[in-house]
Amino acid sequence: MTEPVPTRFTAADGTILAGTRYPATATHQGQLVVAGATAVPQGYYRRFAEFAAAQGFDVLCFDYRGIGQSRPASLRGYRMDLLDWGRQDLAAAVALMAAGDGPLYLVGHSYGGHALGLLPNQAHIAASVFFATGAGWHGWMPPLERLKVQLMWNWVLPPLNRWKGYSPWQRLGLGEDLPLDVFRQWRHWCRFPHYFFDDPAVPEIAPAFARVRSPILAVNALDDLWALPASRDAFLQGYRNAAITCRDIDPRTHGGAVGHMGYFRAHAQPLWQQALDWLRQQAGAPAPARA
Repeated sequence: MTEPVPTRFTAADGTILAGTRYPATATHQGQLVVAGATAVPQGYYRRFAEFAAAQGFDVLCFDYRGIGQSRPASLRGYRMDLLDWGRQDLAAAVALMAAGDGPLYLVGHSYGGHALGLLPNQAHIAASVFFATGAGWHGWMPPLERLKVQLMWNWVLPPLNRWKGYSPWQRLGLGEDLPLDVFRQWRHWCRFPHYFFDDPAVPEIAPAFARVRSPILAVNALDDLWALPASRDAFLQGYRNAAITCRDIDPRTHGGAVGHMGYFRAHAQPLWQQALDWLRQQAGAPAPARA
């Protein structure tokens, strides 16, 4: 197995980002960028990246600004725009990988499915697979999860945020700590049934998403309480000019619970294989022989 290669690259506004490249170790199939979920560091996607590299994809995983290895020395007082994760950070990752040979694909987890429509250079993307992408509105969630999320947004995190000067998700076991701007924008848009498409303050988002014409496969598990199929369908209306294939996953047929995070755990390899096979089909490339 070829060793992963740590890499740094720079967004258009000068922000330096940390990533890891996983070179293909089989007949080359193309380039692949993994766009992660909110508060999830790049290392979480390592197993998937190694799996894809073993099937011929050159893979890049990376951390958005303010997260993981792209985090500044202190998050207190750190200012940013949540939209910059797509417009700046993912855009820089796409530009880096677009310089390689073959088609360029995107695999997005949760926010990663939002980020495609924010890309100024989305024309480089030949096809995308989304896992767990939804609108974020609590109304799409089951009643108990809805209550838990509202408690977290409105009662648990605000005082912790004031105390720390950032959103301390690690303390709650929810993932990476978040800059305050990310928390505030995310919470604000989760108040709308169609997320930021319903926010009159960002009218430029809908036309940007309408420019996406590459095919999308959207995979959502029936036990993913944060991104059930109804939530996915509400959000994907924004990709109105893309050919979209939706798949609802019964966790009982995929080794047990999937939830919002299980798409990239080891037992989800059948989902990875289906995703990579689907991407190859979009380019008309044959699947490699398997032992």
